[in-house]
Amino acid sequence: MLPFADRLKKGVLGIDGAMGTVLQDMGLHPPFDMACLTHPEQVVEVHKRYIDAGAEIIETASYSSNRVKLSMTGYEEYLEELNRRSMELAREAAGERVYVFASMGPVGRPLAPVGSIPDDVAEAAFREQASALLKNPPDGFILETFYDMHEFRIAVRVVKEMTDLPIIACKTFIEDGDTLAQGLPERVAAEMQEWDVAVIGTNCTVGPQRMLDIVRQMVEVSRLPIIAMPTPGLPQLARGRILYDTTPEYFAKNCLRLVEAGATIIGGCCGVTPDHIRAVSALVKGVKPGSRPVVGKTKERAVPAEILELDRSQFGMNLGRKFQIAVELDLPRGLDMTKVLTGAAALKEKGVSIIDISDGARARLRMNPVAVARLIQEQCGIEVMMHFSCRDRNLLAIQADLLGARALGINNILAVTGDPASIGDYPTATSVFDIDSIGLVRVLKRLNEGVDMAGNSIGVRTNFTIAVAFDPRSQNLEAEVDRLKRKAEAGAHVVYTQPLFDVETVRYAVAVCGEVGLPLMVGVLPLRSTRHAEFMHNEVPGIHIPDWIRKQMEDAEPDQAADLGIALARNLVAEIHPFTQGLYLMPPFGNHRVAEAVIEVIQDKMKS
Repeated sequence: MLPFADRLKKGVLGIDGAMGTVLQDMGLHPPFDMACLTHPEQVVEVHKRYIDAGAEIIETASYSSNRVKLSMTGYEEYLEELNRRSMELAREAAGERVYVFASMGPVGRPLAPVGSIPDDVAEAAFREQASALLKNPPDGFILETFYDMHEFRIAVRVVKEMTDLPIIACKTFIEDGDTLAQGLPERVAAEMQEWDVAVIGTNCTVGPQRMLDIVRQMVEVSRLPIIAMPTPGLPQLARGRILYDTTPEYFAKNCLRLVEAGATIIGGCCGVTPDHIRAVSALVKGVKPGSRPVVGKTKERAVPAEILELDRSQFGMNLGRKFQIAVELDLPRGLDMTKVLTGAAALKEKGVSIIDISDGARARLRMNPVAVARLIQEQCGIEVMMHFSCRDRNLLAIQADLLGARALGINNILAVTGDPASIGDYPTATSVFDIDSIGLVRVLKRLNEGVDMAGNSIGVRTNFTIAVAFDPRSQNLEAEVDRLKRKAEAGAHVVYTQPLFDVETVRYAVAVCGEVGLPLMVGVLPLRSTRHAEFMHNEVPGIHIPDWIRKQMEDAEPDQAADLGIALARNLVAEIHPFTQGLYLMPPFGNHRVAEAVIEVIQDKMKS
């Protein structure tokens, strides 16, 4: 074979298609990388089918074989063996006939500050995988299906530090009219052009027709060869399997258009089979890539002179300017929200600033908080702070739900990671946790800037008021304070605490929040009985009730305990009011009358 760089100059190269799709057709199940150990003969057979179909480049079956991804399925102990074996099987199939490129994909979880994977963990995962693949050196590396440019840069840098072998760098794009109109593929290609890689391009997510405009934009700004690896159209889910029904003939005809647009390497991704590659090879054999335009600067594309900016909430505008009161109302099971709406209306009349609605707290089934928040704001005329959990939504659904909430007039969000599903009503339900509360703050900040996490414009600055939680009684206080600082840096506007019961802890929380530059809503929970006090103190993480309060609750007559709990809360509120900026009341069972009784102690001060 010619050196890879020389072969690139001679015309179009074919690369293979999907490994997992063909293994699935053979009756195997995910994770498909494990087939290198459990079904090596089938992996070799798939490689040979692609070679026989005309592919000049095959990829190792190692796309998902990094430590982070393998840990999600419990196979991380096989990392070294998986990557080494994937190279051996590809070499066995290739012989001296075709090039073998080592495949590496993203780590599989969003990186910080959006997700929970630190940069150094991702870097270590890429380095470990590349090292294993280099034990039997490939002809090059293909880094593919990266959507996060930050993670992509890390992966490319790590591989370049470890080897001089050629690198093919493929980003995936979610193509739509806005993405193309704003020139996102151009901007990405212009950056990738500076990475000193052999080939740049795009793979996965879209079919060959939709990939055409992406390739055209990349060709306009890059001198490098372009690779295009589309899917065969859009997938469908049938009997638990992802299926595609695009014919090889249609796929090949549109891949020829990609070559005519300037692609030098052509192949396929998820859903593409040897039959598709055979049809492509027959059409593009001997074809020269389309003429490349003179590379210049990225085009200036027409964008709106001003982006619409939505109004900020009254609660958000009053932060740091006046003392505010938030009251959390519990949601009942089912559809009857009468008690919640009655309580919200009464609290508005008492001068409360905002109503808090939780999002499946303790993993209990309750109505979607978006619906409840909308009902309260529409029927009671008081703003809502909607708690928003990362437990039940992936990164796509998080952004979709936030946009939906904002469209319904909800513009105050308390970002929480959420309790695991295993402790709630449905312990076998899946907890998602694509990101945590810090990542959610970052998502909200990006929406406030008018873009989503993929860098696409959403056409408006959402102007959410972003609240975050802080536990000043945490057992690992240093880590808790560090997380608060990171939340502030990510874009938070206000802090809510867990229920606090003593002035000293409140003063400490105020001081910490002052250091990070955020106003504080102090959590206050009126106790209703000695059992309630003991439960909260001993069984609820983050709650510490001083001995003297628990002793008073224990000594109180049963019919007087609730009144004592209200009196203790009133005393605390009166004492902390002069040096705090807000109060976050959590009355038991969402009893609005208890909240009203507590805030009476500062009603006159609020009115003045």
